[in-house]
Amino acid sequence: MSPESRLVELGIELPTPSDPRGAYVPAVRTGHLVYLSGAGPVRPDGTFVVGKVGRDLDLAEAKAAARLVGLQLLASLRRELGSLDRVDRLVKVLGMVNCAPGFNQTPPVIDGCSELFVEVFGEQGRGARSAVGMAELPFDIAVEVEAIVAVRD
Repeated sequence: MSPESRLVELGIELPTPSDPRGAYVPAVRTGHLVYLSGAGPVRPDGTFVVGKVGRDLDLAEAKAAARLVGLQLLASLRRELGSLDRVDRLVKVLGMVNCAPGFNQTPPVIDGCSELFVEVFGEQGRGARSAVGMAELPFDIAVEVEAIVAVRD
C-alpha cells in the first residue's frame, strides 16, 4: 500500500505546513535526498506545545507532541514532493527534547514521531535516529525534529 493510501486508511489528515520562523526553507532537495528543517509541535488550532518535558509535560504528552512534529514534517515533505508516494525510505531523524534537569527518557519521546513514520511508510519509515535532550529549544517548544529522506523521481 502506498504512503498516501495509508494516510487515508489511518484517517490521518496532514496539517498545512508551518511557515519558517527565520532565514531558512522547510525542505531542500539535493539529488535523491530531501533534508527537512527542524519543525515543532503545532496543534490543530495553530498553537505550539511548549514547556520542559519532565516538568511541564509528562512522557505521554511529550510523545504526543513528537507525533505532531512528525505530521508537520510529512506535510512539508508532501509540499516539496507533491506526493509522499515518491518517498523511497527514511534515512535519518534527529529528535531534540526540551528537557527539565534529570529527564533522560528522550528516545521514548521521539518514538512519537518515529512510530508515525513507520505507520505511513512501513519498514521504509524506520531509519537511523538520534534522540537528544536540550536545555532550551526555540520559542520554548517541547520537541523539535529534523529528518533526511531518500526519494525517487
